[in-house]
Formats: sequence, structure tokens, C-alpha cells
Amino acid sequence: MTDTPIKDMSFEAALGELENIVSRLERGDAALDDSITIYERGAQLKAHCDAKLKAAKLKVEKIVLGPDGSLETQPFDQA
Repeated sequence: MTDTPIKDMSFEAALGELENIVSRLERGDAALDDSITIYERGAQLKAHCDAKLKAAKLKVEKIVLGPDGSLETQPFDQA
């Protein structure tokens, strides 16, 4: 676990730390109090990753073939 504020982490860094937390919790090698603390950080990291993915998804444009055969871009359909 790092001391880096979650809001300052990139998606990749947050995901890496989240994977480490999941692995540690699955191994069961942390005391109960430590497990609760790292679980809480894991939940925050997951929320951060979800927000980063949602923001990236909103930036994606899809390329479509226009009626005249030309290529156009349209906002990503979130449906």
C-alpha cells in the first residue's frame, strides 16, 4: 500500500495497487484491523478507477460511415 493520495494516482497505478490489495486479502496474511484498513483503501481505489474509466469513455468518439460514404465521428453512445 502506498501513501499516494488516490486522487493523484493514474488509472494504472490505482489498478496496480488495487490488485495488490485483493491479492493480500485473498491470502489472508493481514491482521483483522489491517484487513479492514486495506479493504477501505481498496474500495476507494475501485471508485477512482471506475471514475477514470467513465471519464475516458465519455471522451471516446466512434467513427461511422456517413450517408454519402464519408467518415464522420459521433460522440460515444453510453447506452
